[in-house]
Amino acid sequence: MAVETKFVVVRKGEEKMTFASKKEADAHDKLLDMADAFTDWLLQSGMQMDETQAENLGLYLAEQKETVQHILRTSKLPDLNAPAATDRTESDGADTKKIRAVKAA
Repeated sequence: MAVETKFVVVRKGEEKMTFASKKEADAHDKLLDMADAFTDWLLQSGMQMDETQAENLGLYLAEQKETVQHILRTSKLPDLNAPAATDRTESDGADTKKIRAVKAA
């Protein structure tokens, strides 16, 4: 008999998604937290939209977090031809050395 461990994201008593790893489940849960925050913010804005529209837009903004952050930082759309930071392979990460600044005593 095989034993499987599954991680389930539950929101408001409803199962949203099932994942094979805790890391993936936590990332999805964080995405849903962000989407909820965007939805609440949109509903409080006074703009004419129903709750479903606010939820859809909130989820979209959360899913596009890197693009939203880039636009807020630079006031420009990101270059669509440039590789995303998440497209790096493990070998790319192994070749770069991280430098950490330390305060001299």
